[in-house]
Amino acid sequence: MNIVVCIKQVPDTTDVRIDPATNTLIREGVPSIINPFDMYAIEEALRLREKLGGKVTVISMGPPQVTEALKEAISMGVDDAILLSDRAFAGADTWATSYTLSLGIRKIGNCDLVLCGKQAIDGDTAQVGPGVAEFLDIPQVTYVKKIEQIDEKKARAWRMTEEGYEVVDTTLPAMFTVVKEINEPRLPSLKGKMKAKSFQPTVWKAADIGADEKNIGLNGSPTNVVKIFTPPVRSGGVILQGDINEAVEKVVNGLKEQQII
Repeated sequence: MNIVVCIKQVPDTTDVRIDPATNTLIREGVPSIINPFDMYAIEEALRLREKLGGKVTVISMGPPQVTEALKEAISMGVDDAILLSDRAFAGADTWATSYTLSLGIRKIGNCDLVLCGKQAIDGDTAQVGPGVAEFLDIPQVTYVKKIEQIDEKKARAWRMTEEGYEVVDTTLPAMFTVVKEINEPRLPSLKGKMKAKSFQPTVWKAADIGADEKNIGLNGSPTNVVKIFTPPVRSGGVILQGDINEAVEKVVNGLKEQQII
């Protein structure tokens, strides 16, 4: 079984800076890691390969520094890595990112299953996985907590919901986005670290994957960030102490005075 895992390199910091000119994240000079949810996707791909055989390839879109994230995936046991890197890709929203990744996956070819984390911690949209599935025109199962059965033609997955879970049967190829409950990612092995040390990913530019310039990067993104700002810190307020019934009565009276209730 040939599996492709979409991963993203995200800032490893709470001090996120925004470029005021483009309203996009400033990534240069910021420590980065593999998106934590994508680590579970990598681990699940490796477990499926160990069970069914085949190959695991990771793919990511970003600047040259994403090579370090790809090397980390190699150290975990991934077979190959592809980097989609071109200045034309910069500033892409989730739609343009999904489009670009789907072209890269098509170029890889012969893919039975595409995996990715449920969402990225720097955006929290959970849109790229489903978007890739749409561009590839394949079934998608989101928030997967368990792959119960799988072969080269079909799979059964447990999909997490707010109330519990759903059992979904699907044909392959398909896209699964996974949640952290699915497994526990392994640590890199010594052999893997040695391989990663000298590994260099294959790099594809926009022309290599046949991307339409109107659909990539900032110019090809239908979503535009108009303004980013930090909300003002709230001041005032009252801390109520003592008997809970008295506190509730004060809150209710205060809301009535302001004609809120």
